[in-house]
Amino acid sequence: MAEVIVIGGGAAGMMAALAASGAGARVTLLERNEKLGRKVYITGKGRCNVTNDCTRDEFLREVPRNPRFLYSALNAFPPQQMMALLEENGCPVVVQRGRRVFPQTEKASDVTRTLERILLRQGVRIRYHSRVQSLRTEAGQVRGVVLESGEELDAARVIVATGGLSYPGTGSTGDGYRLAREAGHTIVPQRPSLTALETVESWPGKLQGLSLKNVTLTLKNGKRTLYAELGEMLFTHFGVSGPLVLEMSCHLPEEVEGVQFLIDLKPGLDPQQLDARLVREMEAQSRRQLRNVMGALLPGRLAEIFPEMCRVDGERVCGQVTREERERIGRTLKALPLTVRALRPIEEAIVTRGGVSVREVTPGTMESRLVSGLYFAGEVLDVDAHTGGYNLQIAFSTGCLAGQSAAAEA
Repeated sequence: MAEVIVIGGGAAGMMAALAASGAGARVTLLERNEKLGRKVYITGKGRCNVTNDCTRDEFLREVPRNPRFLYSALNAFPPQQMMALLEENGCPVVVQRGRRVFPQTEKASDVTRTLERILLRQGVRIRYHSRVQSLRTEAGQVRGVVLESGEELDAARVIVATGGLSYPGTGSTGDGYRLAREAGHTIVPQRPSLTALETVESWPGKLQGLSLKNVTLTLKNGKRTLYAELGEMLFTHFGVSGPLVLEMSCHLPEEVEGVQFLIDLKPGLDPQQLDARLVREMEAQSRRQLRNVMGALLPGRLAEIFPEMCRVDGERVCGQVTREERERIGRTLKALPLTVRALRPIEEAIVTRGGVSVREVTPGTMESRLVSGLYFAGEVLDVDAHTGGYNLQIAFSTGCLAGQSAAAEA
């Protein structure tokens, strides 16, 4: 019987072990923590957005980095198959807004327990507190692993599924990058993805905790639009966060400092309609201070400071606001600029961008092009996606394909 070692007991590792054992291999799953799926437990704020009920092509449109690499993996194990796997093993799922899929109980622990139950039923040997120190290779072929304890384990097939660098408390501290680099692989520099942004401007700090719904964020590089979406964002003590900001962070250029993005606070109105609305409000309340009248268009705390952001005195009564000032207010409502100072630390990011270069991994099997019998799956690879269950499904799909391939070729 073929011997397969899987390094890492997260989403990708559990699925790789499940697929390899299901295909007839003898599998040992090595997990450095005391339990499986530590990062799965915190996904979706503990509710576990396990996948997204979309087609392959729709899925790939949500992957801004190396989407074509995932064709074979998604064909081998699409979202609907993940949903069926959970349903058939006692973990019913529900599809919610945006086709996001959650366990019916909305408890991430139920997903992990279900996968663990299947692993044990299929005879996978799970070893906890087993951190891998190095890979054993010989003449371009993997031979096994060496544990931190010094123990050596033999295997002709090894799957690295150790995660990235985000949420290091779950055990994702970059072990897989080190193992891959020592095996000769190119590691694309890591940076946070799906992360909040620190801004040069300090005014967002005055609005800490304020959430804006139905606004549009636009990110451009010269004349080219890199990102433009409608949704929800949040002001914080350091800058901005929330769903739109996290998603936009995937599209930022490599050098983020000084990059500017725009907030359309009134996407439902074109500039002419908005100006007409401003005229009506100011004429109807001509004796009131401008900042008080802005409350008809903006949340109170933002309305308070908005005139000064437009270089207009907020204490002036509306009847004294000039046409040029009114038009400046309108332009700012449609394109409020903010400047990125930095990404938040990678420890706070939802996922890691960068990792093992996909150019050195065969997409049809997840096997290394450099070392025979060595496979990669999940966040350790240089692939990341938007929020909505896509990143977990990438882990499940690449893990499944790596497990099936390792068992078939062993």
